[in-house]
Amino acid sequence: MSFPAPRNCPVCSNTLTLTRLDCRTCGTSLTGAFNFSGLSQLTPEQLSFVETFVKCEGKLNRMEKEVGMSYPTLRSRLHEIIIALGYPVGKRSSPGLSEAERAAILDALAQGEISAEEAMEKLKGE
Repeated sequence: MSFPAPRNCPVCSNTLTLTRLDCRTCGTSLTGAFNFSGLSQLTPEQLSFVETFVKCEGKLNRMEKEVGMSYPTLRSRLHEIIIALGYPVGKRSSPGLSEAERAAILDALAQGEISAEEAMEKLKGE
């Protein structure tokens, strides 16, 4: 039985360094300083989310049905994972619009207050 490698020291909470790899079949051992993969930085809950995300082919609307969470909640969890992996979130937002302005436009669209065409124009900054 194997367990996921801990990422942090149980004594001081600093990040652990992977220093030894062993082959269970032939007994070969490698020592040195090895990096954990980016995904190993994620919590078990985040890894479960990623697995479900892949299973659902990256479609959050399919994940809504799979895990019983709302689209905004799933999107928020995805953003947390993107940040945990060290990537920026929201870089594709419209030029000149703040995240709050962009969210307000999308909320107005969702509420039926503006049409899709109006939303697109506003998001483009026109």
